[in-house]
Amino acid sequence: MEHISQLAAKVRDKTSFPDILVISRSFLPKQAVIGEYIYNRCLQNPERVIVLTASCSGDKVFDQVQKFPVYRWPIPRYWGFFKPLLHLIWSFVFAIKLYFRYHYRYIEWGHGYEFPSLLLLSYFLPIRFFIYLHGNDILCGSRNLLWRALFKLTLKRAEGIVCNSSFTQDYLRANFRLDTPTHVINPVIRPEKFSGVTNQNNLDDLRSQVRQQYNIPETAIVILSVGRLIKHKSFNRVIDNLPLLLNVGVDVHYIICGQGPCEAELKSQAQRLRVDKRVHFAGYIPERELVGYYAACDIFAMLTLLDTKAENIEGFSMVYLEASYFGKPVIASRLGSVIDAVHHEENGLLVNPKSGYEVFQAFCRLSKDQQLREQFGRKGKELANRRTLYRSLYQSESLVNG
Repeated sequence: MEHISQLAAKVRDKTSFPDILVISRSFLPKQAVIGEYIYNRCLQNPERVIVLTASCSGDKVFDQVQKFPVYRWPIPRYWGFFKPLLHLIWSFVFAIKLYFRYHYRYIEWGHGYEFPSLLLLSYFLPIRFFIYLHGNDILCGSRNLLWRALFKLTLKRAEGIVCNSSFTQDYLRANFRLDTPTHVINPVIRPEKFSGVTNQNNLDDLRSQVRQQYNIPETAIVILSVGRLIKHKSFNRVIDNLPLLLNVGVDVHYIICGQGPCEAELKSQAQRLRVDKRVHFAGYIPERELVGYYAACDIFAMLTLLDTKAENIEGFSMVYLEASYFGKPVIASRLGSVIDAVHHEENGLLVNPKSGYEVFQAFCRLSKDQQLREQFGRKGKELANRRTLYRSLYQSESLVNG
């Protein structure tokens, strides 16, 4: 890791002409959705980027092996309440210092949080910038009239806005009238995130291990859900379908990976419907161990409802993409950001989560048709490996230079 105190040091040989400063308060090795998204962005153009981010546990070892320079501002322990203010101040100060070293031409701001720092930098430095938005950060930018006005000014001054899903883009357009170009770049799967387990023999072994752990026969259909156990995730709607599937002759089990306030309620529901022996609460499963659960299942299902109170915007849920990456067909709600990850009749089935009949028909159809599951799985792998190149943001630059 390169510290700000080492700014006089020689530029790393492995970085040719870095001209893009990527700033994010969240970055690997700390596990976070935004951090993973920004890291994957940096891997596309390691020769062009410099990263400025917050310090975290294990960062020194991680930063030393990266193909781009990583600088981190300090976050003292027990300063939790003041972290947003520290992020805002240090990102501004260190971005100024890094400019005098690299003379970068662009800033890519990794999220909508602490945006006043970016706004100030756009006045202080001769740079252009892009800002990434993920969903909840738009809500943060709208928390009061003054904050909203500053946020809108920041978006107007941007060279472009990058949304992590079409749903995030639609929400932005519905709440802010802007002429700034917007781009949708979905998250991608990084195989190393799952300890590089891609060998089919290894996946078969993991499948057997997880099924044996829960005493699930190899011939049974296993439905999997991964997420925080909260009401709008609608795990209860999947449980509702288990007795119906058993009645039509499907030997079915349901594994839920996650923790949350609805766990007791869901367990009670399973007991009331007499399927508690077939609903398995795995609790929190680390990402590197999720491979076995994806391998063990036959169908991945999440029937999420929109948060009507707008307390949370789920801009993109990676679990759909991860399930597809491992070749699993998906049953999901026909709404929100899901449609970016699940293509109806291609890698899964999109349903109205409030239609019991439609949901049951989807489960019944996939449970009974192995060939269809395999077909959706193959297409899912293909879709999960597609990616948008970030250099598309700089097409106008290429045309000028060309």
